[in-house]
Amino acid sequence: MKVLFIGGSGNISTSSTQLAIEKGIEIYHLNRGNTLRKISGVKVILGDSNKMNEVTDLKKHNWDVVVNWIAFTPDDIERDIAFFKGKTKQYIFISSASCYQTPLSYPIITESTPLSNNLWDYSANKIKCEERLMKAYREENFPVTIVRPSLTYDTVIPIAIGGFKEYTTADRILKGKSIIIHGDGTSLWTVTHSDDFAKGLVGLLGLTQAIGHAFHITSDEILSWNMIYKILADSLGCEAKVVHIASDFICKIEPSFTGTLLADKSESVIFDNTKIKTFVPEFKAAIPFSTGIKRTLKWLNQNPDMKFINPETNAKIDNILNAYKALYPFF
Repeated sequence: MKVLFIGGSGNISTSSTQLAIEKGIEIYHLNRGNTLRKISGVKVILGDSNKMNEVTDLKKHNWDVVVNWIAFTPDDIERDIAFFKGKTKQYIFISSASCYQTPLSYPIITESTPLSNNLWDYSANKIKCEERLMKAYREENFPVTIVRPSLTYDTVIPIAIGGFKEYTTADRILKGKSIIIHGDGTSLWTVTHSDDFAKGLVGLLGLTQAIGHAFHITSDEILSWNMIYKILADSLGCEAKVVHIASDFICKIEPSFTGTLLADKSESVIFDNTKIKTFVPEFKAAIPFSTGIKRTLKWLNQNPDMKFINPETNAKIDNILNAYKALYPFF
């Protein structure tokens, strides 16, 4: 197969690129050449995905599959439909599991769970993208497949506050500072290593039966947020100094956390992966968080420049803690 990844060297997509190459798939990346992660075997087309009509090297190709990892708005989708219609046999849009109904009416999520999230512009835009693509599938035979990752990690720390592309909360744990876990920490969540996600994604490449379908691809490991933070702290060799604070209170003091908490991580979710396992029988998530996060921390130790400690996030955490302490001085 000849496959184009728009993006392809990020936290989630690098593993998919590597696995596809291992399977003998011819992989091209469209990017501006600014990525720090060079992947052996990738053919790079230099260009701006927002100006594809100006990329001469791109216009001369037809594709078996195009995967857009970095489309976020309906305008991105309109551009891709116009450019790739008739030029690819399959177009895979990387959406988000945060598009699912918020709040949930039923905690077990399947691909038929309604899409409804007006609390976070990111999710609302992804839903609009999905709707436009499915309209193009129905009315124009545009060969779309939709993939919805949840909290997927490789080089990032998958926690709710002070993590992901930041090392802020990890640094606080190492320094013995208080950290915040939203709610009482007993709500359930799933974190997925990108190497596991890649098995599902690569299995969908060129799969004709997947056209017109949506899939989420997640681990089957279910952890409470208390366990997620404990495993992180244990992997750092420390004990976390935890303060549990209600998500509503956190977002009232610092509204910038509304998207990641109230719109995403404040309630329990359990993903049913039956569909991806049916279409891609070899898919199985095999990396528990206790193993995967050690890989992440090892990578960060080998790349200390990526240990970004955000002073703004630290200030927000301290502001929330101070406001909470003012109400509950004995916490």
